[in-house]
Amino acid sequence: MPSRILLVEDDVTLRETIAYNLRNQGYDVLPAADGPAALEIARREGPDLMLLDVMLPGIDGFEVCRILRKETSVPILMLTARSDEIDRVVGLEMGADDYLTKPFSMRELMARVKALLRRVELIREELATGQGETAAPPAVGSPDGPLRFDDLAIDLARREARLGDVPLRLKPKEFDLLVFLARNRGIALSRDLILERVWGWTFDGNSRTVDVHVRWLREKIEPDPAEPRRIVTIRGIGYRFDG
Repeated sequence: MPSRILLVEDDVTLRETIAYNLRNQGYDVLPAADGPAALEIARREGPDLMLLDVMLPGIDGFEVCRILRKETSVPILMLTARSDEIDRVVGLEMGADDYLTKPFSMRELMARVKALLRRVELIREELATGQGETAAPPAVGSPDGPLRFDDLAIDLARREARLGDVPLRLKPKEFDLLVFLARNRGIALSRDLILERVWGWTFDGNSRTVDVHVRWLREKIEPDPAEPRRIVTIRGIGYRFDG
């Protein structure tokens, strides 16, 4: 079954050109011309990848990305005519996985698309293998509602976490890391997998970034950070969230 790609671009000529090239590569293309349509199609169709223009009518691409990142882990490649570094940073902080500045060649775009889809498939395979070997009971709560682990509650919609009645002051990436670990409770996750899934494959840092953020999280959610019970270190691999 071909991968389905949601293409959100308000420029008709560019949208049709990209769609033509994607279809020639064997992908199923779902076109959208504005932010509201993008949200509706993404929620209805559940695409495998999203190409998202920043400057859109109705709701801009940054806001579309922010909204969808609360609801789905679909890879998002943002497209923009603006080359300012701050725009790239904002897009990545909103949860985008990659960023491409216009004008770009179709060859480069296709390469980015293939790379993102390939990495997603590798992540799914690794998670599937881990799930089969070390899966633990899921957290209490619906997939879209708060996740609860005894006195730790993670509200996905509000991007908030609480320990008992005390709200936790988490940086954006700390929250993203906590959510990713919690959603894969009981699974040993490698540092490289965590780095790709939380920070994105274009991130220039290394696995030390994961260790630092885990340490910060432990200081906020563990009764004794020196003897962690929630985020456990798996020697030679990475970490496992035990709830």
